[in-house]
Amino acid sequence: MGKSRSFWPILLLLAAIGVAVRVWHIASEPFWLDEAYSAYAADKDWNFLLHVVPKFETHPPLYYSLMHIWAGLFGDGLLAMRMPGLLAGLATPLVMLLAAREAADWLGWDERQRERLYLATFGLAAVSNALVEMTRQVRPYPLMILVYAAALTLMLRMARLRAAGRPLVGRAFAGYFLLLELMLWLHNLGPLYVLSLTIALGIGLLGHDQRRADLGWLAAAHVIVALLYLPGLAILHDQAPTWISHTWLSFKLDRGFLDHLTTLYAAPGWPGFFLFLLLGLAIAFLIRANAERRLLGVLLVLALLPVILAVMVSLAIAPVFITRTMTPVAVPAMLLLAMGAAAWSDTRKLLGLGAALILGAPMLVADVQARQAGPMQDWYRTIAWLQPRFEEGDQIFAYPNEGALPLFYALRDKGLDYPIRAIPSAVPSFKVAGGWYPTGSRGVVSLPRDQLRAIAQAPETEAVQTIWLLRLGAKTYDRGDVFLQELHRDRYIVRSWQDGPIDIIGLRKRR
Repeated sequence: MGKSRSFWPILLLLAAIGVAVRVWHIASEPFWLDEAYSAYAADKDWNFLLHVVPKFETHPPLYYSLMHIWAGLFGDGLLAMRMPGLLAGLATPLVMLLAAREAADWLGWDERQRERLYLATFGLAAVSNALVEMTRQVRPYPLMILVYAAALTLMLRMARLRAAGRPLVGRAFAGYFLLLELMLWLHNLGPLYVLSLTIALGIGLLGHDQRRADLGWLAAAHVIVALLYLPGLAILHDQAPTWISHTWLSFKLDRGFLDHLTTLYAAPGWPGFFLFLLLGLAIAFLIRANAERRLLGVLLVLALLPVILAVMVSLAIAPVFITRTMTPVAVPAMLLLAMGAAAWSDTRKLLGLGAALILGAPMLVADVQARQAGPMQDWYRTIAWLQPRFEEGDQIFAYPNEGALPLFYALRDKGLDYPIRAIPSAVPSFKVAGGWYPTGSRGVVSLPRDQLRAIAQAPETEAVQTIWLLRLGAKTYDRGDVFLQELHRDRYIVRSWQDGPIDIIGLRKRR
């Protein structure tokens, strides 16, 4: 039985919506701080990427190395740097369709059930707030999401092959373990995802007589993946003490945490709770037979275990739970919710489809509202304020030093070249005598008063007519406005600007 007449038009409409919310203003919004870090690292040479980045960045050097190669081929402009994430974000719903097909083959569904599953999976993936937002980031998250989706697809294929009595080793096997290694190297929380994938694979293969050769290959492949990741473990071991003692993150199991979860798995606010209806429909269907229970176990482990592990680490060691670092779990969650919408053929079919529509509509609304709200940090608006006030001979002092990164790229986008002095030096500022690292990043340092006073009274500082002090997170890095006070001794404030975390104060030399 072929596809119904409405299948392809609906799929194309969902694809158009998914593309639209991903590309909307993508080339007109400036890099925010974290994206500027990515662009900054990609601009550096291989020595910096392989030997300096691991000492201060919270991500392994793989992503920055990939971006370095990409920038060498296609340039480092705003759109060029966002293109890898966009391509990964556009590919993810398509890969999820492949995962849905593998799941439908596992369950032996008929053509009508498959159609509903494909449309529900693709539709939810097209408008998922977590997936859409990460698509637009010059960060490793869209690649992590795509890798997780592809690993899920290959895992389901391997489980089906094993159920059919065929050998595990083949292209799916090799591809799966390559993706496992990539996940480890894309993020310092990669081990949480790899552990979840390993447990889920065990569940998927459970209940079948395992060939000794397959077990040997599985064990060997996992050992190889672990050995190749040993340098990554060394990076974690080196960074952990500073991160644990000085991290800027906080974590509480409160209402805010629940809001993060509903945004992660569905939609923000009360509409997100419709996920429980779809989840209930999916679970009720999948627990009926052993094979289907294994599929349920695979998807639940992949959707929930990384979050559970991140919460456990956050409570026991140091806060690591951030919504954007958890976004790959939206992939198995969307597939499971789509099953709730597609599984039933009786009156519960209308209930499932209705819940999927009620859930998808506010997700799309949230996507549109996010685009209308503008960029996370509007550096272009800051430059528009600064430009008519900035005179020849003025300088911008960035304290902390990381504030210079997004401002530099925003100025570049506008064709401007204002002198920026990062205090005490450009990122990273290692081993500054008397300095401390308030957020756990070794690249961004706070200075004691005597050093800030020395900078404020240095001849090269006194020679500047107007200093525009850029403070990004002053409450964290300059508590008590120490640097502002030292500069203010011989200067007076002429103008100030604050836009969210962006804070600029103009200090002109007294005549």
